Amino acid sequence: MKKFIIYNISLLFSGFIVGQEAVINKKDTTKLDKVIVLGQRKLSNYRQEKTLSSIDDYLEKANKVTMIKRGNYAWEPTINNMNSDRLNVTIDGMQIFGACTDKMDPITSYVDVSNLEKVSVGSGQTGTENGHCLGGGIDLKLPVSKYFESGLKTSIDLGYETNGNYKTGGLDMEYSSHAFYINADGIFRKSDNYEAGNSQEILYSQFQKYNISLQTGFKLNENHTMDANVIYDKATDVGYPALPMDVSLAEALITSVTHNYSNDSTFIKTLETKLYFNTITHIMDDSKRPEVPIRMDMPGWSDTYGFYNKATTTINKHKLALNFNGYYNRSLAEMTMYPNDPNQPAMFMYTWPDIRTLYTGIFAKDDVPLNENETLSTSVRFGYHNNKIAKQVGLESLQIFYPEIDDTKSRFLTSIASDYTFKKKTYDVSFGLGYGERAPSVSEGYGFFLFNSFDNYDYIGNPTLNNEKAIEVNAKANFYSTKFHIGIEASYFYIMDYIIGDIDASLSPMTIGANGVRIYKALSNATIFDVYLNSSYKFSKTFAVNGTLGYNYGKGSNNENLPLIKPISYLAEISYNTTKFNAAIQLEGNGNQTNYSNFYGEDETPMYGILNLNLGHVFYTNNSKWVLKYGAENIMDAHYSTYADWNNIPRQGGNFYMNLSIVLP
Repeated sequence: MKKFIIYNISLLFSGFIVGQEAVINKKDTTKLDKVIVLGQRKLSNYRQEKTLSSIDDYLEKANKVTMIKRGNYAWEPTINNMNSDRLNVTIDGMQIFGACTDKMDPITSYVDVSNLEKVSVGSGQTGTENGHCLGGGIDLKLPVSKYFESGLKTSIDLGYETNGNYKTGGLDMEYSSHAFYINADGIFRKSDNYEAGNSQEILYSQFQKYNISLQTGFKLNENHTMDANVIYDKATDVGYPALPMDVSLAEALITSVTHNYSNDSTFIKTLETKLYFNTITHIMDDSKRPEVPIRMDMPGWSDTYGFYNKATTTINKHKLALNFNGYYNRSLAEMTMYPNDPNQPAMFMYTWPDIRTLYTGIFAKDDVPLNENETLSTSVRFGYHNNKIAKQVGLESLQIFYPEIDDTKSRFLTSIASDYTFKKKTYDVSFGLGYGERAPSVSEGYGFFLFNSFDNYDYIGNPTLNNEKAIEVNAKANFYSTKFHIGIEASYFYIMDYIIGDIDASLSPMTIGANGVRIYKALSNATIFDVYLNSSYKFSKTFAVNGTLGYNYGKGSNNENLPLIKPISYLAEISYNTTKFNAAIQLEGNGNQTNYSNFYGEDETPMYGILNLNLGHVFYTNNSKWVLKYGAENIMDAHYSTYADWNNIPRQGGNFYMNLSIVLP
């Protein structure tokens, strides 16, 4: 398999470097489909609530994105009420896979705002540029090459929050000339246990992490450039109060080398060829938890080698984008249980039995204007996906439940989407259709007695699962006037062979105190629906109000509500903005979660509403720029949790924060 990947990489470098095409296809940045995350290199946009917020905080601002919280760190993103198994999350188009069987290390946890220029969020099949998905795709984009001849620039960032004694510090240094640039940055974050409303301390919610990155580039000539990137991210002493275990180490090394070609006068306008490698080590332990029935160590590892070639061209009115990509991943996780009686031997097993995944696929997109007001966009992705169980003992363990399985499983995946847009000066409407498939995740296909504290069951994977498939319909309409805007967007997903755990009463759990065992099986179908209404009104150039109202629904063919479906949600904001000052007050909340699922471990979550206040100033002194952000969150110190808080862990109570960023020449 590795030889196959290496052969493709060699072929691509030799065949494309002459001057073909690639650049990430630019999509409309509507409020619902895409959220732009601006990091330290974009401090001119000082209207961000916090310049030093985590990626998680930024992502949660998008309507269709919700973050599942198991603690104060490393939240798991969902799109359209679908969790990370049904998403495609990449870093600058690179595939990277977490090393934790309990999803304590989503991909978004291994980068920071200091690494990124923006984040693209694609809903449903619009998120398949870099890989297959059903719910959507998130691409954490690194800064593009920059040859500004600006010399040396430095920025310093400092932040403090009262809740949890949360401290943040960052340093960014950049040198740019006509044909060379280099950027180095680092950021450090540390928090003690935070407090929920009414001064309730949430134990095991502390964390500490640092992230450093280096980016450099050379301009070979006016059409060819080379870039290299290295990101190192390390988190230690991470508590997860909603889970029975914490994390002593979450460590990632992410590397890439990229060749870019650009020439408006050739058939191929742009070409981007990237080779990459990333490795993750994740270690769970319960050494700091009192009265644990049995001590466990649960390390996991994930290594990924990959490539992609992205190209763009124009034929008549057609704007074409292509992406030929592939990767090879190794996922291994194990568990060792230490009995309280030292005379008894420790018990060892593979929870991920060294699963090797090989993928190669091609994506193509065509944007064509039908006339002055109408545009049609069509995309397709085809892929080959192969899993192999590398550990013989792992294969033999799964053969206890599936005697006929082999050590390999191959699949072919398809994605097709089409969107029609009609746009006038005062309104626009769009309508989209899509069909997509995804392969089961490593846990769904090959996990071995994975404990899920949400429903208190052990889970066993199922290598015989079919591809999960979805038909998607979406529609959107916006009306604009000089001062007023109102828009509505809705999506409907009909998912076939919906993968979810089903109780097997004939099996006994491995975990002490677990309710039983679930095996991943497929419902014949499930439906998910969401609709969002957005509006805004500008009283003047400086004063405006805006609001959002959302409704979501999900149910399976077994007539059970699907878990983790967002209830009615709302956000209202009043803002004031001038050139050097901004202020906003927000009211956000959810309605009562009435359509919860007892069958999948949920209970009813009460309604809540919280008030936030944020302010910002920009100052200039000589040649430096100072950006000060400060404010208060959960002003009324409400004690609450949301539907997305694992085991009803309460969220932060009242919090005062201050961020200071200084940009030096």
